[in-house]
Amino acid sequence: MAEAIRHEKTARQLRLLSDALDSGRLGPVRRLVNTLSPAEIGNLLESLPPAKRTVVWGLVDPEDDGEVLVHVGDDVRESLLAEMDPDEIVAAVEDLDIDDLADLVEDLPDTVIDEVLKSMDRENRERLEQVLSYDEDTAGRLMNPDVVTVRTDTTVDVVLRYLRLRGELPDHTDHLYVVSRRHQYLGRIALQSLLTHEPGTAINQLIDDEQPAIGVDESSEEVARQFSDHDWISAPVVDDNNILLGRITIDDVVDIIREQAEHQVLGAAGLDEDEDLFSPVRRAFRRRLLWLSINLGTAFLAASVVGQFEGTIEKIVALAVLMPIVAGMGGNAGTQVLALMVRGLALGQVGASNVQVLLWKELRVALMNGLSLGIVLGAIVYFWFGDAVLSLVIASALTINLVFAASAGVIVPLTLKRMGFDPALAGGVILTTVTDVMGFLAFLGLATLVLLR
Repeated sequence: MAEAIRHEKTARQLRLLSDALDSGRLGPVRRLVNTLSPAEIGNLLESLPPAKRTVVWGLVDPEDDGEVLVHVGDDVRESLLAEMDPDEIVAAVEDLDIDDLADLVEDLPDTVIDEVLKSMDRENRERLEQVLSYDEDTAGRLMNPDVVTVRTDTTVDVVLRYLRLRGELPDHTDHLYVVSRRHQYLGRIALQSLLTHEPGTAINQLIDDEQPAIGVDESSEEVARQFSDHDWISAPVVDDNNILLGRITIDDVVDIIREQAEHQVLGAAGLDEDEDLFSPVRRAFRRRLLWLSINLGTAFLAASVVGQFEGTIEKIVALAVLMPIVAGMGGNAGTQVLALMVRGLALGQVGASNVQVLLWKELRVALMNGLSLGIVLGAIVYFWFGDAVLSLVIASALTINLVFAASAGVIVPLTLKRMGFDPALAGGVILTTVTDVMGFLAFLGLATLVLLR
């Protein structure tokens, strides 16, 4: 429901913005744009064709430029950076949080990176270099090293005085982290505990040591899963020696979850989730050609199976009319299982311990669907062509193909993941090939054996 409201709001903003741009009235455009959050501005920019995007980008408050760049995809970010001179880029990104700056820095020109590093104090420069030293899509790359820590040998009033002197807390600070003299993570203290206990209360009496820290090398998917499971707002990040390195906050995790969802949807079609909706024709052509070429090759494989039964089709013309039904139904059934598997793999719900149970369940579901739909399809074919044997053949072929589709829907993504390929990106192509080949083979093979004896 909330997602539908957000989409409706974006569509309304886009309509108002486009109308104002078409009329040439930039005043209303500026007012509209600067009432939005950086994330909303980024979403609108991604929804605009290049010419209008350039105009709107020039009207964004310079103070928001850096945050907007964080909230757009790689392709759109590249186009926006191309509209800025080096000084503008430096001014836009120099006040970003370390974790957000780490996301952007690889997209910046080398000369700009040098200027950004020069504009930072030594502590923040070292923090940025530390974050960049970790692999992409890991907790180390997501974390912000800016954390508030306290020691066990202090009291509530000492900590509160320290916080007042500090003057400002990092965004989404709900807990302070307790560390040892060697900066090892010991636990956390909720801000509300500091406010509700007597000033003389010792910190070691308030420590919550039940929240586990996240390892710096944990994958972003695992980080998102832990936040989802435990309803965290923030979480500490530690190295192998339990040294506190930083923290991850819920805003970064929401971005991960959104990116995972986009990846599953677009990856299944062979597309990149960072691709610009209005990317240049030549670039879109190159990106999509690979998977379409692979699809073309697999289509020839399915066609070669049909070619083996050319004589059968010539003698029974009805087969040519009916055989797409078997292949199409198998493809749809397999896609349902594939979608469940890709989601399960992304959430860590599928593994060696439960795959046999899952496969057995999907095979039974496929068999039941095949028998049920086979009876319906057989009856329709009988009334259409008046041939009881043909009805039996297509019903049997449908059942066989649905069973193979279910098997492929489970086995294909698991195999791809084990081989290091992305199941969301490659699974659909292989699955469609399996269901097409098996659908044609089962239907035409049975027809040859039964109808042409």
